[in-house]
Amino acid sequence: MENTIVWADIPVTDMNRARAFYAAVLQAEIPVMEGTDGKVALLPGEMGGASVDLALTEDRKPSLDGSTVYLNSRGDPKGMLGRAVAAGGQELMPITDMGPMIGSIGFFKDSEGNRVGVHLPPAM
Repeated sequence: MENTIVWADIPVTDMNRARAFYAAVLQAEIPVMEGTDGKVALLPGEMGGASVDLALTEDRKPSLDGSTVYLNSRGDPKGMLGRAVAAGGQELMPITDMGPMIGSIGFFKDSEGNRVGVHLPPAM
């Protein structure tokens, strides 16, 4: 089955700060995409899955309201949430079990002011 979501932008106001923040949270390099004048940086992911980038544009601003991007915690949601706080973010909701249909989620405020979710699928 194809993903319903294919792409998500996380709005940023300072690309270097946002790249450093997400590099710490995801424990990965966050390269600026060539040909974008430093205005788009791609977060790591698998081919065929949904893609997420950091986007520096004048028409989108970081917010705690609106759509939420949930990051795959790769089995360590508390660690990911802790890395977000250590990198200068703020915990908005601790990792919470949401039941067998959803799994566990938590939220942090990133370096730019966005609400971002951390997800751990339910045990099967």
